[in-house]
Amino acid sequence: MEKEKREANRNTGLRAWMELREEHLAANLSCLRKCLNAGADIMAVVKADGYGHGAEKVSRALEQMGVRAFAVATLEEGILLRRAGIRGKILILGYTDPAAWPELARYSLIQTVVDASHGEELNRQTGVALPVHLKIDTGMNRLGISWRKREEIGRMFRLGRLQPEGVYSHLCVADSKEPEDQMFTRLQIRRFRQTVNFIHRMGYREVISHLQSSYGLICYPEAGFDFARPGIALYGVLSSPDQKLKKKLGLKPVLSLRARVAAVKELRPGDTVGYGRAFTAAKPMRIADVTMGYCDGLPRNLRDGRVLLRGKSCRLIGRICMDQCTVDVTEVPEIRAGDTVTFIGTDGNLEITAEEVAEKAGTITNELLSRLGSRLERIWIGGNDGKEGEQAARRRDNGKERQAEYPMEKATVRRGEKAPERSVLL
Repeated sequence: MEKEKREANRNTGLRAWMELREEHLAANLSCLRKCLNAGADIMAVVKADGYGHGAEKVSRALEQMGVRAFAVATLEEGILLRRAGIRGKILILGYTDPAAWPELARYSLIQTVVDASHGEELNRQTGVALPVHLKIDTGMNRLGISWRKREEIGRMFRLGRLQPEGVYSHLCVADSKEPEDQMFTRLQIRRFRQTVNFIHRMGYREVISHLQSSYGLICYPEAGFDFARPGIALYGVLSSPDQKLKKKLGLKPVLSLRARVAAVKELRPGDTVGYGRAFTAAKPMRIADVTMGYCDGLPRNLRDGRVLLRGKSCRLIGRICMDQCTVDVTEVPEIRAGDTVTFIGTDGNLEITAEEVAEKAGTITNELLSRLGSRLERIWIGGNDGKEGEQAARRRDNGKERQAEYPMEKATVRRGEKAPERSVLL
């Protein structure tokens, strides 16, 4: 109780915020490491701003916990991690324009080759030896060189300037319990293993391999390979509701989502609420306006939504607005302005999970969490609240200081050529 009081006092004055627990992040990492085969390691997926949790702080915490490899979606996300002081390997999972090779080199980022033409263009344009991982399409038919095209795969290893350090693929139905989908997942695993064996037979035995994302690691731990790439499970959440599996694994949600009661008022029978008069009171009732809206990431299409308030479950009514929403608080007579409202998390003995909210919004937790609004404050509970690494995070592109931080930045651009400027990062 005393701990809860301290945390409540700490958040006084906030309009809407996330509470993030570092000890839960550590516990989830430990759970997932237990799923690994001997000799394998974790490559933490921190794309989409760490699934909405804050990529810089999450990555610094994970690095302190021994994680040495990270995956992001874009060049910009990789640069932000380097500027935050992250020293481990950083793999860009998505496409990067080959013309941006100087930034890949400058920040010691590993680029994915998304198909053969991309690899050839990277090789043509780069002025340095560029580390890459080859994406192999084993049946998802998204990015990657088809596992069938061995000549193309082999050619990527013979390009002069590319340095293929790794090879990976992605499982598209690893979360499914349908027998047909389980058969397809095992087929993807076999295809990828055949590809890795082919690469090894060519003589490239030091090339690392990785295949499993969260569900691949949880449901197919025997697949093996050198790394696993957990994303959503690191944050103590599954993509869709499965409390039995979640409890079995011991995953603990890192994030809670809370806001404030702004005002309380009485309704008479026949009164309507909000835009479109979407809700009509059938009897006398009390409502509360709450400081959370769709701009903060609360889905506008949430159906039968609820919140927790003073240890009780209260239903959302009317339409969710940009900056606020309305709650039926008839059964909470002691409510007052300033009270804390929980959208995801616990209050007393009650809990609302991210999986529940996502399901009621017709989506998955990956989307729900990664779309949480930028104006939400992040309050870290446990650890040192992200203070470590702040000095590194303040460093800017100023030559000697950056070289000291990244000794691997030996690569230079072609004479007379410089990295393209990207104002979003300045």
